[in-house]
Amino acid sequence: MSDTGPLRLLIVGLNYAPEQVGIGPYTSGLAEALVARGHVVEVVAGQAYYPQWQRHPDQPPSGIRDIENGVGVKRVRHYIPTEPSGLKRTLHLVSFALAALIPAISMARRQRPDIVLTVAPSALSVPTAWLAARLAGAKLWLHIQDFEVEAAFATGLLKPNGIRARLARTLENGLLKLADRVSTISPQMIAKLHEKGISPGRTFELRNWANADFAPNAEQAAEYRKQWHLEGKKVALYSGNIANKQGIEIIIKAAKSLSKRDDLTFVICGQGPNKARLEQLASKLGNVQLHDLQPAEHVGGLLALADVHLLPQITDAADLVLPSKLTNMLLSGRPTVATAAKGTGLADEVQGCGTTTAPGDSEAFAAAIAELLDDPVKAANLGAQASRRAAERWERDAIIARFETELLREAGGKQL
Repeated sequence: MSDTGPLRLLIVGLNYAPEQVGIGPYTSGLAEALVARGHVVEVVAGQAYYPQWQRHPDQPPSGIRDIENGVGVKRVRHYIPTEPSGLKRTLHLVSFALAALIPAISMARRQRPDIVLTVAPSALSVPTAWLAARLAGAKLWLHIQDFEVEAAFATGLLKPNGIRARLARTLENGLLKLADRVSTISPQMIAKLHEKGISPGRTFELRNWANADFAPNAEQAAEYRKQWHLEGKKVALYSGNIANKQGIEIIIKAAKSLSKRDDLTFVICGQGPNKARLEQLASKLGNVQLHDLQPAEHVGGLLALADVHLLPQITDAADLVLPSKLTNMLLSGRPTVATAAKGTGLADEVQGCGTTTAPGDSEAFAAAIAELLDDPVKAANLGAQASRRAAERWERDAIIARFETELLREAGGKQL
C-alpha cells in the first residue's frame, strides 16, 4: 500500500443513485464528493428500487461498468420483492451479496483499493466486501445506516426470541468483527456499537448531511399550493418512505383528531410497502392528501410548503436508525414534530428545533401540531434554530472532509 497518490476506494453498496431517498443518495454523494477531492472511487451497486420496491425507470444498465459523475459504477441484478416480507427481504439482501461477489473481486484485483467500504443495509454484503479487501490487501470499513437485526425485531419481521433470533444476532456479531473499522450515523448508534463489543478505537461517526440542493424554494412551494389546492391552508408534511419503522399511521390518527380544523391539511408524499394501507385509512378524511414521492429537483419546494414537518417513529426503532430525512427538514427552516422518547438520538436532534411526543400517543402528537400552528412566533423561532443546526451539525463538506481525513489515516497515512 503506497503512502502517495490519491486514495483508492471500492464501495460495495446495495443502494445508490438514482434513488432519491434513504441510503442511496448518501452513498452516491459520498462517492462523488471523494472523486471531486481527487480520489479514485469504484462502486458495485444494486439496481435502484427504493422506496417503490420496483426497478427504477431511470435505472442505468446492469452488468457493465459505467462512469457516473466521475465514479466507476457497476450495477448487478438482484431479487426485488414487490411486497417485502421478512423472508423475501432476506432473499433480496442475500441475492445482492451473491451477485456482487464476482464484480467486487474483479474490481478489487484491478483497482487494488486501499479500503473496501460496504454499507449496511445490507450487512450480508460484508463477506463479499471482506473477501475483496483481503484479495487486494485492503482494509475493510463497514458503515452502518441501520441496525438491521434489531430493526427486524422492532418492526415484527423477526421474533426477538428463538433459534432464528439467536442465529441473527450471532451472524451480526460475526460480521461486525470482520471489519477493521465500523462507522455509523449518530452518537447513540456509536454507543450501540460499543455495547456490541466494538472498541471505541474502531468506531467513527459519519453523519448523513443536509443536501444544499434542497434549500427552501418559495416559488416551487407556491406552485405546490396551487397544484394541490392548498391556498390559505396550513400544511403538516411528511415526505419519505412509508414502511413499518415509521409508525406513520399516527399521522392519520392525528388528522382525524384535528379534522374539524378547516385551516389545516396533512400532506403525505412517499412510496413504500405500507402506502396502500395508509390510503385506505385516510380514505374518509378530507384533510389528508397522499402523493407520490416528489422529484429531487422539487424537494426544496416541497419542504418549503410545510408549516410543520412530521417525523413519526415507532418506540422500538429508537437509536436503531436516525432518519436521514431529518437533515433536510432542519435545512428547510421549519419546526418538526417527532415521536421519540427522551434521551434517544432523534429526541436529542429535534430538541430546540421542534417538539417531541411519546411514540404511539396520537392525541399528544395532534396537540403538538396544533400548538405550533397556533403559535407562529414559537414556530418561527424553532424553525430558525433548525436552520442554524443544519448548518452547524449537518454541513456536507465538513462531514465529508472529516471522513476523508479518517480514511487517509486508515489507509496508512496516504496523502494527495
